[in-house]
Amino acid sequence: MKQRDKVAMTADEVAAMLAQCRKVQLATISPDGYPHLVTMYYVLIDGQIAFWTYRASQKALNLARDPRISCLVETGEQYFDLRGVQVQGVVQTVEDQASIRDIGRGITAAIGGDLTGDRGGPGGSSPQGGTAAAGIEDYVERAARKRLGYIVRPVRVISWDHTKLL
Repeated sequence: MKQRDKVAMTADEVAAMLAQCRKVQLATISPDGYPHLVTMYYVLIDGQIAFWTYRASQKALNLARDPRISCLVETGEQYFDLRGVQVQGVVQTVEDQASIRDIGRGITAAIGGDLTGDRGGPGGSSPQGGTAAAGIEDYVERAARKRLGYIVRPVRVISWDHTKLL
């Protein structure tokens, strides 16, 4: 058996890793042909990576021109801890404001969601006297007006789990 076959994850392992992680490295294709690589927060929608970004961002401009994308979610510090999932696919652009807000809510929840300065967590009181949840909702509402959402439709999934080598 090839080493590549030994480290490949099952579909369930891939799904579990994508559900457990929050950050993804996204690569789009710049006008000059070079990869444009950024790290973003994401959520899963029907098991697929979803993210939002400003309409005028370089990645949004790149995806409008060429919807192909590569996504990398990885963990590990030492060789035998390395685990990763690379999703190569095509994005579906989300322009519906309600859907963009849903993506934004999911992302703010995934990153801790407390945008008010209060460290009490979602639902706690903010220094301004409102709730953290209200602050998050206000942020999502304002931000969504300037953003697009994207859902990555996988074409190819590549995975590795070096813990399987031990």
